[in-house]
Amino acid sequence: MVEDFIYYLGLVLVIIGSIMLANRLKVAYPIILVIAGLLISFIPGLPSIKIDPELIFIIFLPPLLYEAAFAVSWKEIWKLRRIITSFAFIVVFLTAISVAFVANSYIPGFSLALGFVLGGIVSPPDAVSAGAILKFVKVPKNLSTVLEGESLFNDASSLIIFRFAMLAVATGQFIWQDAVVSFGWMVFGGLGIGIVLAFIFLKIEKIFPTDVNMDAILSLVAPYVMYIAAEEVHASGVLAVVSGGLFLSVRRHEIFRTSESRLKGSNVWESFVFLINGIVFLLIGLDLPEIMVGLDKEGISLSDAVMYGLLITAVLIVVRFLSSFGAVFVTLIMRNFINVADRDPGMKAPILMSWTGMRGVVSLAAALSIPVVMDNGQPFPHRDLILFITFVVILATLIIQGLTLPVLIKKLNLSDAGRGYLSEEESEHFLRKEMRRVALKYLNENYKERRSENEYFNKLMDRWEQEDKENSVHKLSDEAKEIYFETLEQQRIWLREENRRNPNIDEEYIRHYLTRLDLEEERLRM
Repeated sequence: MVEDFIYYLGLVLVIIGSIMLANRLKVAYPIILVIAGLLISFIPGLPSIKIDPELIFIIFLPPLLYEAAFAVSWKEIWKLRRIITSFAFIVVFLTAISVAFVANSYIPGFSLALGFVLGGIVSPPDAVSAGAILKFVKVPKNLSTVLEGESLFNDASSLIIFRFAMLAVATGQFIWQDAVVSFGWMVFGGLGIGIVLAFIFLKIEKIFPTDVNMDAILSLVAPYVMYIAAEEVHASGVLAVVSGGLFLSVRRHEIFRTSESRLKGSNVWESFVFLINGIVFLLIGLDLPEIMVGLDKEGISLSDAVMYGLLITAVLIVVRFLSSFGAVFVTLIMRNFINVADRDPGMKAPILMSWTGMRGVVSLAAALSIPVVMDNGQPFPHRDLILFITFVVILATLIIQGLTLPVLIKKLNLSDAGRGYLSEEESEHFLRKEMRRVALKYLNENYKERRSENEYFNKLMDRWEQEDKENSVHKLSDEAKEIYFETLEQQRIWLREENRRNPNIDEEYIRHYLTRLDLEEERLRM
């Protein structure tokens, strides 16, 4: 037992070391982690990590989806909802169908139902992989928003396909009428349950007294409650977490009501998600030897299995490429009839979109969740081959697309010009000017009489009139500090309102300034 603990502790250190190496090399860390896991797996005598397939989704998916939903901008998603929806649902369905028919045609013993199982597993691109790469290079905000929004909803659509396909494999039949009803309940039931539970968590935060630690713990518990509650009534747990996360995301200042709570909550989540992502990508490499043993039992040669994996990888790349350009042509046609978000999509954007199809966390979790034995006592057909193909797809897309994507982005030289946002410099100037105006207005309207009688109030006014960011604030009295905190709160209110009403301001800058205000308040309190 102690040896196992040391081994798991060592894996955590490997995760940290691998990500440090990836940052040093400026390579997406999922690539290094998968390779590290693969190398470790060949060390003799190490214990194998076994996780109950039923627990895979519950352990990993809720926090990853919730954190992604909390981080994304609902304003940006709504603005680009048409293209996000097309990639998250239509493209995923087309990908799953293509994989199903190719697998059924070219892989011996693969039924169409098994093909859809595989299609549901490998159809959703992984946002973590793309995000890890995009942090080293800049892409237009519209494209990064599409990638983030797509990743939130394509997990749900792919896992719905996966669930129905698993049912078809287990029962040997597929009843369309029942499937349509079940599909509707999974989608709308999942969305509804997520929003209702998110509303309950919001009320708990408002009604009951909580401190910083309670806020952080409740935020960690929330996605698990949403996911399990939805799954218990056969709705989509993924959509429940996504809808609940988005609902709470736009109300984050009602959940985390103090600057300390917001800052510490953010730190807790960053560390938690960092560790979970690291474990999942390391598991991809660690599981390979066991999967290969299973292939041996199935009588499938390693060369054939690799060939099947590369074939499916090629299908995924081709379908996404065709879908990306198909979306452009549809946009060009539909702009004559409706107002589309991007009236001149150009040809560079679809090239980039078609090359951001790296697979990762969700695909692995789905593949590992396949039961070894079905309810009727029979072994699940070709389970190890499906796992191996998934491994090849993840590894191939991470290495081929992941390593070449930064070069492609630089070659395309994409720009945010003409995309409807103020530039970074314009946003900075506008927000600083308006925040100073809000502060002065509030101080003059509520505390103007104090200026003539209090030296500390003069310093407070001078801070905003002269933009003095240094030591004057540290010399304020306790009474002046409280006035200053009120002023900061007025600025927060203005920033949140400006985010809602001004479509030309990137929400990323708004959140940046909200964080700066929280840091400023905590600095003064300490």
